[in-house]
Amino acid sequence: MQNALERESIGKKASYVAIFGNITLTIFNIIVGIVSGSTALVAEGFHTLSDVLTSIIAFIGFKIGMKPADEEHQYGHGRAEPIVGLIIVVFLVIVAYEIISGAYAKIALGEVVTPPSLIAAVMAAIGIGINYTMSTYLTRSGEKINSPALIADGKHQRVDIFSCITVLIGVVGSQFGIPILDTVVSVFIALIIINTAFHLTKDNINTLMGKIPSKQLIEDIKKEALVSECVKGVHDVKINNMGSYASVELHIELNKDLKLEKSHKIAHEVEQNIINNIESIKMVSVHTCPTEVICKQNLEKNH
Repeated sequence: MQNALERESIGKKASYVAIFGNITLTIFNIIVGIVSGSTALVAEGFHTLSDVLTSIIAFIGFKIGMKPADEEHQYGHGRAEPIVGLIIVVFLVIVAYEIISGAYAKIALGEVVTPPSLIAAVMAAIGIGINYTMSTYLTRSGEKINSPALIADGKHQRVDIFSCITVLIGVVGSQFGIPILDTVVSVFIALIIINTAFHLTKDNINTLMGKIPSKQLIEDIKKEALVSECVKGVHDVKINNMGSYASVELHIELNKDLKLEKSHKIAHEVEQNIINNIESIKMVSVHTCPTEVICKQNLEKNH
């Protein structure tokens, strides 16, 4: 099971890979683009430069999300990560708009397209490999530590794979006398970017609104609560999803003859069982109910 230090270490490493990887791609895309005469590759270089910014934003969101709870943020700072995810969405939409605007200028306004040299195709192919590696690494790291910001950045990075494919197709197509091909394909890529932005928006808004990660998580919580032999039943499980972690409130049913001290000890035991065995749960609040008495909250639910 990961502790906070391990999670921070994985998150930092992934963020550094994204930032320095994109800086390297930016430099080479712009230099090779200028040398080869590929305006598409130069544009991809500036697009990659925007990726550096989004990776830095994702890292900031991750760092804020790692901050512990304080007097003003009693459930911690986890929601900073889905907020950052939405900021990254804004950059995706801007990139899509720029691609479509450029395509419109070339198709509708009849801009002259000069075929670039094949060195641009080589750089585009290298870019595909690097972006695929970074995207996979970022997404897997984000899923491993349950970080919405890193997952969003990984999906953003995946868009660059298609951008490089566009450049590659455009360069190869121009060699066969179809210089407009890269423009047509770029519109398709813009639509993929918009689709990615839509799903990222949906996921991060659901997180901010506290949507439960899955129904299975509720069953896992009940299972851990029932590990204690004294717990006769579990109900009213509520999950407050913070993005990278969640807090839980639940009611457990105990024998009505148990003393307060014993009930408190069992409740604390249930809290620790859930926190220790369900990685995404960081805070638990347990309410005890006598088995022979229907909780008022339950009674109100049934009417």
